[in-house]
Amino acid sequence: MSGPWLTDDQQRTWRTYLRMQAEIQSRLNRQLQVDHGLSLADYEVLVHLGAADGHRMRPFELGAAMQWEQSRLAHQLARMQRRGLVERRSCATDRRGAYVVLSEAGGQALDKAAPGHVGAVRRLLFDGLTEGQVGELETICKTVLANLPCT
Repeated sequence: MSGPWLTDDQQRTWRTYLRMQAEIQSRLNRQLQVDHGLSLADYEVLVHLGAADGHRMRPFELGAAMQWEQSRLAHQLARMQRRGLVERRSCATDRRGAYVVLSEAGGQALDKAAPGHVGAVRRLLFDGLTEGQVGELETICKTVLANLPCT
């Protein structure tokens, strides 16, 4: 097959990849919701802030790290702020700027949720793979990422 269409192998692989990604994200989201009242999006924000220096980031840095549009991040942070998971603090060097800070409640939520989330990731993705397949998956992911055009 030529032109704009995928080959049969590529189409099968693409659809399998999309199904795998959707299934894993759905199941991880469900596990976090049921066990901790967090969405996968909540958890991702908490992880980034938890790993950041001083548990704080400028919103544009957080958005870039998560590859989220500004409006999506703003809505997510507003919901999390209302629930006490994050706080906004002014930036001393930029009077118009602010930091998003992991609150004490957000840190506790992250600490409680992390073990179950890691266990779910292990069960859903890694337990069915050999060590060699894990390495191959990493290599494939790195290759695809390296070949993405810069935006």
